[in-house]
Amino acid sequence: MSDDEHPLEQFTCPAPLPAQDKVLLGHGSGGRLSAELLRKVFLPAFQNPALNCLNDQALVSVDGVRLAFTTDSFVVRPLFFPGGDIGSLAVYGTINDLAMGGAEPLFLSAAFILEEGLPLDTLHQVVASFSRAAQEAGVEVVTGDTKVVEKGKGDGLFINTSGIGRVPPGINLSADQARPGDRIILSGSMGEHGMAILSQREGLEFESPIASDCAPLHTLVAAMLAASPAIRCLRDPTRGGLSSALNEIAAQSRVGMVLEESAIPIQEAVRGACELLGLDPLYVANEGKLVAVVDAGQAERILSATRVHPLGKQAQIIGRITEANPGLVTMRTSLGTTRIVDMLSGDQLPRIC
Repeated sequence: MSDDEHPLEQFTCPAPLPAQDKVLLGHGSGGRLSAELLRKVFLPAFQNPALNCLNDQALVSVDGVRLAFTTDSFVVRPLFFPGGDIGSLAVYGTINDLAMGGAEPLFLSAAFILEEGLPLDTLHQVVASFSRAAQEAGVEVVTGDTKVVEKGKGDGLFINTSGIGRVPPGINLSADQARPGDRIILSGSMGEHGMAILSQREGLEFESPIASDCAPLHTLVAAMLAASPAIRCLRDPTRGGLSSALNEIAAQSRVGMVLEESAIPIQEAVRGACELLGLDPLYVANEGKLVAVVDAGQAERILSATRVHPLGKQAQIIGRITEANPGLVTMRTSLGTTRIVDMLSGDQLPRIC
C-alpha cells in the first residue's frame, strides 16, 4: 500500500476491463466509463477554463454579463412514460443543468432527429409537450433544426437542446468548492424516473404505480439561494443517480463524504421495485431532484427554505463532507455498518434520458 493510499480504498471492487477499441453502451451511463471517455477523448481536444470545471453548464461572461450555457441530447425509450415524455424531459433536463449553476433560464434551442416512418401524431404530441413545458417554465425556444434518418437508424425520435441563462451577481457554484464540515442536502426521494422508464419499457406492473419526477428546478434553486448564498455547489442526480453526482463532487473537491442511509428518502414503491429487480436506488436516475453541498452554519436555514417549495417537501440533510478519504463516498447503513458508495462502471438502466 502506498503512503497516500487510505485503507478504505482497498475495499473498492475493481471494475472489469472494458473493450478499449470501441464505444460501449456503458460509455453513456454517467459512470466510470463516461468519465473515462471524457478524460481520454473530449477534454484533450477541447480544453479551456470553462470546460475544465466539468459542471453541468459552462459559465461565461459577455460584456460583463455572466451567462450559463449548456447542451444535452435526449434518447429516452419509450418516448412516453408515466409522469412525462421526451418533449417535457428535454425542456426540464436543459433548464435543470442551467439551474445547477444558479442561472435564471432564458432561451432554448430544439433540434429534432426523426426516424423515417415516425407517425406525425407522435411528433405533434412531443412538440406540443415541449412547447407547453417551455412556456410554463418561462423560457423561449428561439432556434432549432430538423433532420430525418432512414428507418431503423433513429429509434423513432431523438432531441438535442441547448440552453442559455443569466447568472445573478455573487452566485458562484461549482463542484470543486465542497469543504470539510459542509452538509449535503437532498431535495427529495430517489429513483422515480428510472423506475418509471423501466416499468413502462418492460411492461412491469407494481402494486403502487411509479411516475417519473420530471420537473424544472430553477424556482427551487432560486428559493434556496434567496434563503442563503452559502451554497457551494448543486447537482441534479440524473444518469448514474445520486452515487455518480456525489462521487463527481468528491473527486473534484478532493474531499470525503459520509452519508446516512436512514436519511435518504426513497418511496416504498421504488424501494420494493428495486429489491425485486436487484437494483440499487442510489444508482437510479432522477429528473426532478437536486443535491446541494452547503455551509454547515446555514444548512438548517437552506433546508427549511427547500422544504417550503413544492419540489422540496421531502428534503433532508443526508450527510457531511469530511477531510478524510478524499474522493471517497461512504455510507453508514441502517445495520450500523459502513458501505462504500462507488461509481458504477456502466449503467443499471440504459436509455433513461
